[in-house]
Amino acid sequence: MKHDNPEFAAIAEQGTILRCQVGSGLHGTAVDGQDDRDEMGLCVEPAEYVTGLRRFEQYVFRTQPEGVRSGPGDLDLIVYSLRKWMRLALTGNPTILLPLFVPDAEIVRITELGHELRANADRVVSRQAGPRFAGYLRTQRKRMLEGQLRVNRPELIEKYGFDTKYAMHMVRLGVQGVELLETGRMTLPIAEPWLSWLRDLRRGKHTQDEAVAAAAELEDRLDRLSRGASPLPEEPDRDWANQWLVHAYDSAWRA
Repeated sequence: MKHDNPEFAAIAEQGTILRCQVGSGLHGTAVDGQDDRDEMGLCVEPAEYVTGLRRFEQYVFRTQPEGVRSGPGDLDLIVYSLRKWMRLALTGNPTILLPLFVPDAEIVRITELGHELRANADRVVSRQAGPRFAGYLRTQRKRMLEGQLRVNRPELIEKYGFDTKYAMHMVRLGVQGVELLETGRMTLPIAEPWLSWLRDLRRGKHTQDEAVAAAAELEDRLDRLSRGASPLPEEPDRDWANQWLVHAYDSAWRA
């Protein structure tokens, strides 16, 4: 199913309860104006897309056509159905969780339901996030070591000998996962001293070996936290999530 058609665009526009930045600008790792802007939204789709045969799960917008690399000034936007977003968030998906923790300055649009959701982040986050962060980190580290990156930044490889942006995101994922498992929150932008270290990595001031070593150490910490060292609950509060979704959809449809 195409996710960028006018029908889905209208649903996303009319039903959005929260929309915010989720890319390098949010993390604080953008450098020298090189990055596009990534945004994520959550929306309540109309009743007929829940109770009838029609379905809406997400709307995608890109300034550039599919297959063309985004650049400075471009926008990549994805707006999820609130139900789909919640299903992914309860599993601890790293990127999906970001709207719960973005600072107010990075919020493009928010309604009362969006405020309610952010106020209950502790009901959504659990140790289930640990294996997700560690799994992504492990895969990225393996691809970097084996030279099987699914990215296309030849200019960075030519300049530094490896894809420094990929390496930066790999380590960033571990840093944020460890903080989430230790505190139940993610600091955005990333706190020092890691922020400077990551920006230096992106500028080629750290080697690929240093990046891989940092990722391996963070992966080990994530594994220990996931096995019980984390103070977070073992499971998210799915009963609350189910009840809140019913409340959110009913409130939005009545309005």
